[in-house]
Amino acid sequence: MGNDFTSSLRPAIVMTALFALLLGLAYPLALTGIGQAVFPGAANGSLVRDGDTVVGSTVIGQAFTSDRYFHSRPSAAGKGYDGLASSGSNLGPASQALSDRVKADIATATASAPGKAVPADLVTASASGLDPDISPEAALFQVARVARARGLAEAQVRAMVEKSVDRPFLPFLGDAHVNLFLLNRQLDGLGAKPAS
Repeated sequence: MGNDFTSSLRPAIVMTALFALLLGLAYPLALTGIGQAVFPGAANGSLVRDGDTVVGSTVIGQAFTSDRYFHSRPSAAGKGYDGLASSGSNLGPASQALSDRVKADIATATASAPGKAVPADLVTASASGLDPDISPEAALFQVARVARARGLAEAQVRAMVEKSVDRPFLPFLGDAHVNLFLLNRQLDGLGAKPAS
């Protein structure tokens, strides 16, 4: 009986080692190599640079708080857009803390655009807390505030938003969205007068 156990243990160890090397080393290295060769920008985090300095990523949201910028949706990741704490808040619809935060966000948004309905994504966090995009409606909602803070014509800022809308190839594959990091970089590229 001991001989049967030993003879069946050897192939199990060999197969475990083989699949550990194949699936734990060779396969990840092959996919990394293909990603680096075919999509090097995306494989390295879609980083945006100013010279040698990394200023952000097009796939990770950032908190924009100045009136000169389009604001992101709220983030529940750590203290806001913390990639090490990516998650939702886990607050349910009966949560007083969630209700208070949403009411405060609605009041702040309404103050900057009186009489307009506040788009839901400006007061609700994404599941990851790192979403870099907002809906076109949420971006258009902020046009007047950004134009006023930068001393630009609303029509010019509205045109920038409309040009920045990414639409899905097929309508059932997702929703139209605006990448805030790229839109705010375009605004900075205008060289508008600084806010006083």
